[in-house]
Amino acid sequence: MTDEAIIRLFAFLIGVLTLATLGGAAMRWRYGRTDGIENFQHRTYAWWVMVAILTLAILAGRALTLALYAGLSALALYEFLRQRPAEIIRTPTSLAAFAVVIPIQYWLIWVEWYGLFVVFIPVYGFLLIPILAVLQGKTEGFLHNVSEIHWGLMLAVFSLSHVPALLLLDIPGFEGRNILLLAFLVLVVQSSDVLQYLWGKAVGRHKLAPSVSPSKTVEGLVGGVASACAVGAFFAWLTPFTRFEALLISFLAATMGFFGGFVLSAIKRDRGVKDWGVLIPGHGGILDRVDSLVFAAPVYFHFIRYWWSA
Repeated sequence: MTDEAIIRLFAFLIGVLTLATLGGAAMRWRYGRTDGIENFQHRTYAWWVMVAILTLAILAGRALTLALYAGLSALALYEFLRQRPAEIIRTPTSLAAFAVVIPIQYWLIWVEWYGLFVVFIPVYGFLLIPILAVLQGKTEGFLHNVSEIHWGLMLAVFSLSHVPALLLLDIPGFEGRNILLLAFLVLVVQSSDVLQYLWGKAVGRHKLAPSVSPSKTVEGLVGGVASACAVGAFFAWLTPFTRFEALLISFLAATMGFFGGFVLSAIKRDRGVKDWGVLIPGHGGILDRVDSLVFAAPVYFHFIRYWWSA
């Protein structure tokens, strides 16, 4: 059933993305280069990248999937810290975040040590970072610099690591299919992002917080989340959920995903940057693509673990 479900999922995704790609090219040929058409094409290209990553995760097996996400966490953490002065990234504190904290966090998933996985960064990482920082003997900007690394670790490593951690959940009757839980999460959250944009463009009138994100509207939020719930209910066959359960979980994931993107937009505004990076041409860096997942993944993971895991 797993193979059949994966084939059906990818046939659907590739079909939709092919139509979107051809549609974007046709609109550009007909109407020329406009901001709306370019944004649509960039979002389509970003979806091709996400489908490629998801394909790698499915084909690679657990070990390479964890290595892939560890690499994504390292890139996302670098993007988060790179806006700061260069000397901050070269400190022993930052080096420990990359060389010690990331490998241990993903090793804990590999050995399925759930009890330590969920507290390693919030407790031990939280204490380790200021200890290493204070040993450098610099007090100017101490709290700010330590907080930067704490936030980076929580977002780019702790929260993002909950995506591959879905592979360690033991759900009766769903053995060997956990990769579909990962696919479902990515599908719902990223669909919500795109649909919020489309609803906002079509009927958006009331800005949520223009100083944070001028394009976010109440109508976009409501329409995007509602549409993502419909997407989740449609793809309930990927999961151990009933259609109604899939709808509720989609609502939770899409809502948290929205606020994840909103919070990271506020951080970008505070730093005076438009994008976290330039890895995906025209659409920012890794953190720009996973900003919704970093808020949605931990809530999604623990909700499933509490209600469905053995």
